[in-house]
This record gives sequence, structure tokens and C-alpha cells, in this order.
Amino acid sequence: MGNAYCLFFGCVGQANVGVVEKCGRFQKLAQPGLHFFNPLAGECLAGILSTRICSLDVNIETKTKDNVFVQMHCSIQYRVIKENADDAFYELQNPREQITAYVFDVVRAQVPKMNLDELFEQKDEVAKAVLEELEKVMGAYGYNIEHILMVDIVPDASVRKAMNDINAAQRMQLASVYKGEAEKILQVKKAEAEAESKYLGGVGVARQRQAITDGLRENILNFSHKVEGTSAKEVMDLIMITQYFDTIKDLGNTSKNTTVFLPHGPGHVRDIGEQIRNGMMEAASAKVNVE
Repeated sequence: MGNAYCLFFGCVGQANVGVVEKCGRFQKLAQPGLHFFNPLAGECLAGILSTRICSLDVNIETKTKDNVFVQMHCSIQYRVIKENADDAFYELQNPREQITAYVFDVVRAQVPKMNLDELFEQKDEVAKAVLEELEKVMGAYGYNIEHILMVDIVPDASVRKAMNDINAAQRMQLASVYKGEAEKILQVKKAEAEAESKYLGGVGVARQRQAITDGLRENILNFSHKVEGTSAKEVMDLIMITQYFDTIKDLGNTSKNTTVFLPHGPGHVRDIGEQIRNGMMEAASAKVNVE
């Protein structure tokens, strides 16, 4: 520790305290610095103690209330009290073993009262109980307990695996709930979009038919005014024949070779026109009867 000894004087380093004996009996404590001794009178420097903080790591195996064996890693930080360094020098042969024994005793008395989950949540309470016991015991021997840390709690490997499986199952369950909600929202949005699409498609078809109706009406009126002696029925027949031939042309120009069988001939065109007029007249008659 950087301390020098000789027959007539001794040097005590910083953060240390020396124990001076006279004729084998404790006489005084030597603070850091150079000290002179009278060996002829029986004075000598019996030993030097460090006042720095020391660390002691203790591994304890114990059992919880729910019969789970765990390994607890405890770190104890202690130091010699300068004023009571003579007690620390003379009273204890091996302070580390003494501290370890008390830690084992307190931990094995506290942990069996807790379940595994409670132990993880209240490990500071275990450390506090160990600190209180060590301060009471080790203080009488000239040692001060600075800190006690429960560094780690390690259950058996099979228990850790079971805990991880439980946690994974809970997370999978939660993920399934969120996934189901997402699919539900997707289906609802899809149905709403489909309904809106059908509505807009219906509006478009209605506008298309209205435009066709307005165009036919305008053509009939223009033709009747420009060609004298023609009736609306004759104009309608002409338009129906024109649209009939346009339809046949469109079917022939399509890229898909689809075969369509239709009755063809002027008479059949007239029959189609009569069927349309009869349908319109029946609809108008039904509307009048309802009113």
C-alpha cells in the first residue's frame, strides 16, 4: 500500500490508518504520515488498515415461497471506520467471511416469504433488510456498511423458459386481437367503398340514360320540324333501326370473338321497337293507376 517500515519510524499512507502497540498492547491509532517509535520502550507499528471502500460479491442460492430456486447476486460495499480501526484490527480475523455469513442468513430468512414475482418487485426490500442487519452487527467490529446492491436474480433455466413462454403467449394473444380489429376495419372500409362505388355507378348509368333520352327527344323534334309529314312514331322507328345497326357493328368490331345469335330483318326491328313502346306505355299506365 506504499507504506514503509523500519525499526525507529514508520510511514502510514493516505486513506490508511496504523495500529501502534506498546509491549504487545494496543496504544494508539496512527494517522497518515511519518511516525517515530521507541523500540527500546516496546513501541512498534503492529499493522495498517485501509479505509477505502471495499466490495464483496456474494452469490446465494435460495428458494421462494412458490418453491422456485433462484440464484441471487449481492454486492456489499463496506469500509473500516477510522475512529474504531482498533476494533476492526483486533476483533475480526476475516471480515469478508463474517459479512458473507450474515448475508446468507438474512437473505435465506427473507426470500422464502415472497413469491418469485414479489421477489423481483421487492428486491430493494431484501437489500434493506440485509443492510440493517449488517450495520447492527458489523458496526460493533469497526466496520461501516456503505451500500448493498441486489445485482441480479436468476431463476432456474426451466423457470425462465416457462416465464418467457407465458409472456410470448400473452403478446401473441394481444397481437391476434389487434390483427382481428385491423381486419374488421379493412372489411368495413372495403364494404363502404364498394357501396359508394355502386352508388356512383348507378348515378352514372342514370345520367347516361337521361342523356340518351334527351338526345332522342331532341333528334325526334328536329327531324319532325325539318321533314314535314313525318310522325314521331316514324322517326322513332328510324332511330331504332339506326341504333340496331350500330349495335351489330360494335359487336363485329369487338376484340373478343363472341358469337351472338339475333333475329335479323326489318320486321324484327319493327317488333323490337313495338316491344319498347309497349313497355313504356305499360309503365306510364301503371304510374297513372297508382296515383
